[in-house]
Amino acid sequence: MSVAFIFTLSLAMLCAASAFAALQHRLPQVYIQNGNFEEKLDPRYLKKTRLIGKHALPKWEINGDVEYVSGGPQPGGMYFPVSHGVHAVRLGNEASISQTIKVKPGKWYALILGASRTCAQDEVLRISVPPQSGDVPLQTLYSLNGDVIAWGFRAISSVAKVILHNPGSQEDPACGPLLDAVAIAQFNPPKPTRANLVKNAGFEEGPFPILNSSNGVLLPPKQEDLVSPLPGWMIESLKAVKFIDSKHFNVPFGHGAIELIAGRESVIAQILRTVPNKVYNMKFTVGDAKNGCLGSMMVEAYAAKDTLKVPFKSQGKGEFKTVSFRFRAIENRTTITFYSSFYHTRIHNYGSLCGPVIDQVIVYPVA
Repeated sequence: MSVAFIFTLSLAMLCAASAFAALQHRLPQVYIQNGNFEEKLDPRYLKKTRLIGKHALPKWEINGDVEYVSGGPQPGGMYFPVSHGVHAVRLGNEASISQTIKVKPGKWYALILGASRTCAQDEVLRISVPPQSGDVPLQTLYSLNGDVIAWGFRAISSVAKVILHNPGSQEDPACGPLLDAVAIAQFNPPKPTRANLVKNAGFEEGPFPILNSSNGVLLPPKQEDLVSPLPGWMIESLKAVKFIDSKHFNVPFGHGAIELIAGRESVIAQILRTVPNKVYNMKFTVGDAKNGCLGSMMVEAYAAKDTLKVPFKSQGKGEFKTVSFRFRAIENRTTITFYSSFYHTRIHNYGSLCGPVIDQVIVYPVA
């Protein structure tokens, strides 16, 4: 076997490995066991739609009134959106499902869930991986065929118990959060560099969508940096922001970006290490996701006491532009913040909120 042939073969294998690694980065995240609720049930444990017994749902432990339903029109005129298969579970008052999964201590994870409310405006899904817990409001529907949400946690041991709970008490027992998929993603903690103080500047670490999800992933409000489903960033707002991927949307750079979908109620922020009185340059890209979100948009960026308002006219063609401005740090910690000035809905689907896209945020000191 010639040296040239061995070199060519090695190079081909290296290229194939690199391509596979790149493909892996783009692949949907993995379901946890029976995460799409499609594993066959024992009919003895199902009474009409109600699951009977603690282990009636394969791979899960259930508590309280949990229903096993199919997507589509329901008796009484209701409609259950199920985008990730055929079946879903509905959590009744104070009901929950749980599963113990294997994780790596100290690593960051996001649970990615297909979830929506069934009727009440104030429905809430409580997500827990003890000792961490958080409530995700479901009263705002961002898309008509069901939303996908992400919730972050940090593993403290080699196993973690995932608990999905309905803490509410509705008058109508047919109400409660609807879950049709549960997946998990592991993150690499992002770090700033000498060339850029911003962590996860291009949103390449994020909750990439689970199977069949073409609506992006909602990042719930009030997510702090340490457990954010968007590593490095906080969601400092009353409403969610949306993580979008290049497979389903126009993304200016790389594989991921953020869509600001709820006007001034949709905010992302990050705290940077800075030197007081030093001048910094901040550069970022604004565009549209090519998802039918048209009109006059405005992104507002804040850093210390400085502000930049970036107008952008979206024609829905996936266009974008890069802008920059300078700010002077006041303290050794500076918060950078982004939000959209206006509310928008998709032109062919007025039930879906949308907005401008931001990507590739770069901050560096001015020499």
